[in-house]
Amino acid sequence: MPIPHTHIYDNSKTLGEGVEELRSIIQFKDLLIQLIRRDIVTRYKRSVLGILWTMLNPLGMMIILSVVFSRLFEMRGVYPAYIITNLISWSFFAQTTQFAMNATLWGSSLYSKIYMPRSAFIVSTTGTGLVNLFFSLVPLVLIYIVTSVKVSTSMLFLPFTVLLLAMFTLGFSLLLSTLVVFFPDVAEFFPVLLTAWMYLTPIIYPETLLQDILNGWILKLNPLYHELKIFRMVMLDGIIPSSNEWLIACVISILTLFIGWSVFTNKSKTFGYYV
Repeated sequence: MPIPHTHIYDNSKTLGEGVEELRSIIQFKDLLIQLIRRDIVTRYKRSVLGILWTMLNPLGMMIILSVVFSRLFEMRGVYPAYIITNLISWSFFAQTTQFAMNATLWGSSLYSKIYMPRSAFIVSTTGTGLVNLFFSLVPLVLIYIVTSVKVSTSMLFLPFTVLLLAMFTLGFSLLLSTLVVFFPDVAEFFPVLLTAWMYLTPIIYPETLLQDILNGWILKLNPLYHELKIFRMVMLDGIIPSSNEWLIACVISILTLFIGWSVFTNKSKTFGYYV
């Protein structure tokens, strides 16, 4: 009687955890689309204005900050465009990281019950953030028209700046989500950190205010500053970043994503025991 063929599982031949997780994410791409759709529908289903809040929120913040700070920083003409450009990119980072952290806490208990990529909630949250960022470009364009911001060829580099910002945000979200599972107090502390980070990043004030402090090291050591800067340069300033500026932003984004992905995939199998 012939011996039936059996598959032998050789653990030494399996790919690394990070590569396996990436393959799973690609395989479950339809799940990601559904999660992104669910996040958007859930967030706005009880709102009268719905997705319009994504456009009105940066406009409202821009108006308030412009009234309060435009005279202080002597940027009356360009200040509304400066503010909304920075707020859109900052809001993408801040909201995405917070939602990713909450999604991880909510979804970790499911990992021991059903099979799905453990990074699915975080990747989908970043995808949702990108959708909101896309809609936020509508009020950005309106303010640019009102403040007579010139259309420049540098705007063609917008997809590259968004990609780098998304990579950095995803990597940081993965790190943050791993920490919050083992140390729940991170969820309470992170909003405080975000507030401090915002005021240490030139979002509501010109970066020249920090260039003379500690020889500019506050800016140089702030990874988010480099990501937001190239976004503002191509959209508002009409300047194509130098090769050195692109290199710094690329290194920060790739390194953050690599570290975040590695840490998350190595620790995520134990999430079910802590949540």
